[in-house]
Amino acid sequence: MKADPDFGKKEYQQKLERMAQQVLGLARDDLLLDMRFFASALSRLKLSAQAGRSLPATDGERYYYDPKEILKLYRSNDKLPERGLLHSLLHLLFAHPFHYDDMDTELWDIAADAAVESVIGSLGLPGTEAEDEEELKLRMKALTEAAGGRGAAVIYRYLKKAGLSEEARCSYIRLLRRDDHGLWRKKRELAISQKQWEQLARKMRMELKAFLAETALAEALSEGLSEALKKPADHRKVLERFLMSGEQIELSPDEYDLVFYTYGLKLYGNLPLIEPLESREEPRIRELVIALDTSASVRGELLKQFLNRLFMLLKNRECFFSHINVHILQCDNRVLSDTVIHSPGEAEDAIRNMELSGFGGTDFRPAFDYIREAERDGRFRELKGLIYLTDGYGIYPERKPPWEVLFVFPNEDENRPAVPAWAASSILN
Repeated sequence: MKADPDFGKKEYQQKLERMAQQVLGLARDDLLLDMRFFASALSRLKLSAQAGRSLPATDGERYYYDPKEILKLYRSNDKLPERGLLHSLLHLLFAHPFHYDDMDTELWDIAADAAVESVIGSLGLPGTEAEDEEELKLRMKALTEAAGGRGAAVIYRYLKKAGLSEEARCSYIRLLRRDDHGLWRKKRELAISQKQWEQLARKMRMELKAFLAETALAEALSEGLSEALKKPADHRKVLERFLMSGEQIELSPDEYDLVFYTYGLKLYGNLPLIEPLESREEPRIRELVIALDTSASVRGELLKQFLNRLFMLLKNRECFFSHINVHILQCDNRVLSDTVIHSPGEAEDAIRNMELSGFGGTDFRPAFDYIREAERDGRFRELKGLIYLTDGYGIYPERKPPWEVLFVFPNEDENRPAVPAWAASSILN
């Protein structure tokens, strides 16, 4: 009987896998000893050896690792496998892999890693420090302060706006990268477990309140979890408060009996017994005002992003009548321009050719006064409401107008003045 020449290699590989699994098992146990609220999330992530990987990776279901690399990491510092496992786990809990499609992937990788490493740095886990821990903490502190928060989306927007040199990109990658994000691109596979990870994040956020109350650790983790659980605004639902019933001139096949119609054609040749209605009552928007705060604090990419979303809404014929009266105002401490759109089809050209102006201080009252004057002049007949994009730092009117008002903010801001009780508010992102 011939000896299997690969038998020794297989046995050696199996031994490595057993040892690496023991190391990662210890890493899991240590994490649970320090922070037992990770229990559900850790049990959800299955370990899977995969030779040839320079860095671990996760697809939302499994944590893939090369046993040799895990053992090498363990020999250099027996706590580093724990840090690497926590790094990937937080990516999943913070929903970083599930927002990859519309991003500059290199910048999103850096922002996601920075968000996770910033949180890990604040946890104070004993013995998990990297070789360049001090540099890492200093740079994460500077980055999150400059960005205005430690969430991945906040850091991403800052990096995209500020721009990164190739040297800075490489420096961040060297400092932050602890896992491979290549599997994040397989959205169809990842989407299978997204809801499950959202449920785990929600459960963990509740447990944080019970275990840690108002500690710095709870604050650091809660910020990432809140960002992960934040849903993008459903603009159809936002607009529902501005809808009105009216006749839309179009075929209404749901409101007549097709049997009588076809029977008449068959019996009399070309004379149906019942004609389809040419109109039907539908809740849609006919008149609306959209105000853009073009003050010094709200400009550029943010306004373009809002206008692009607005254009998609105006194109949506399920929301608007075919003939509309939509006014887009540019305002700072006065009304600077009024662009009128009469049909959803005009929206694209109007928004594309719009030139932004202003960039002074912010006062919301002139826009409200302008709209009231337009109503008196007959420019509005059945105005349903006003959507106002702003950072919220301005002078609000004291009295409620006769139409609905929605203030849309670019981000969360605890220091922002309170919106009047009669107005609604929403977050753009």
